[in-house]
Amino acid sequence: MFARKVTVECITSNGTSTPAPVAWIDTFAMRNFTNDKVFDDTLPVGDGRMEVGHRVPLEHLECAIEQWFHKKGYVKVGERVVVREEHNDRSLT
Repeated sequence: MFARKVTVECITSNGTSTPAPVAWIDTFAMRNFTNDKVFDDTLPVGDGRMEVGHRVPLEHLECAIEQWFHKKGYVKVGERVVVREEHNDRSLT
């Protein structure tokens, strides 16, 4: 179910990127304000890291997390959240 690994980063107004604390991600996952069942397939696993199911659209997840973080006061006006899928870059050499 949680086949995809994603990173969740907070970007400050000056462009500095930091992993979102797992406690923040957990508040989104446990108290999701969207009532969108698609986010049932999300699992916080560490600072700046989540595992998600294949049916979770990353653009929608990014927007919803950013809205939640703004609502909770975790990120300020002018700051943003970026969600990216981790890719396994193993080369076969």
